[in-house]
Amino acid sequence: MGAQLRIYRRRMRSVKATKKITKAMELISASRIVKAQQKVSASSPYARELTRAVTAVASYSNVNHPLTTESEKPIRAAVLIITADRGMAGAYSNAAIKEGDQLIELLKARGLSVNTYLVGRKAVNFYRFRNRKIANSWTGFSDNPTYKNAKAVSDELIKVFIADAQTDPNGVDELHIVYTEFVSMITQNPQAKRMLPLEVVESTATTGLLPMYEFEPNAGEVLNALLPRYIEARVFNAMLQSAASEHAARRRAMKSATDNADELIKSLTRLANAARQAEITQEISEIVGGADALASANAGSE
Repeated sequence: MGAQLRIYRRRMRSVKATKKITKAMELISASRIVKAQQKVSASSPYARELTRAVTAVASYSNVNHPLTTESEKPIRAAVLIITADRGMAGAYSNAAIKEGDQLIELLKARGLSVNTYLVGRKAVNFYRFRNRKIANSWTGFSDNPTYKNAKAVSDELIKVFIADAQTDPNGVDELHIVYTEFVSMITQNPQAKRMLPLEVVESTATTGLLPMYEFEPNAGEVLNALLPRYIEARVFNAMLQSAASEHAARRRAMKSATDNADELIKSLTRLANAARQAEITQEISEIVGGADALASANAGSE
């Protein structure tokens, strides 16, 4: 019984050490998620107003701009998948990768080939382990993205979209993004949306007479200036949403791990107490048995 008791105590020490780590990670994620939520709230007004401006130009001008005109015969699409750099966040990264796989299957069903762009080491490792082709990848900033990171990703995506897909093997006709939308501390939903060609997100249509717009110097120049900023804003907002979702998922996963550690410690404590009680009982039985044997031996000698 002594060996069994030592095993239980050793496991208890190990679980308690693990509990300290998971509790610390839970507290760190809880503190970071507040800042991530504030960044999401701060970026939303800019993205919303920029969306309205781009929608107005796209809706009330007759310009044939490459970023707003769909290809008659699309042959290739680009998919940007945003995941985490680190693990211990439950099914957060797996859910985004699964959503990306479903989107890729839909695009292939339409007869399109797909170039995949990845953000986060989890997606990169997932694709490399399965020997899947990666057009480009970015890592190291999933939990705290900056506008500079979003611009680097957006510049690459806009470049391949503007390129002629018929002649350039890197050129694409459509651009899609997969990220995790932060709804609340409990709910985070993976989303797959098309960014280019431009989809009207907010309708500016009104009843009656339509408003008159004048563009200086012209609508094409306005779109050239607005649409890259529009893509950057959407990518940045998606990164911020994903970062907040990552922290929320990690906090929830670490809280669950801490609670499980508590339950395991209680279970091991009961087993250790039972083993200790059994050891004490055995020692008492041995003492009593030895005393009886000694008494019997003394009685026989007399």
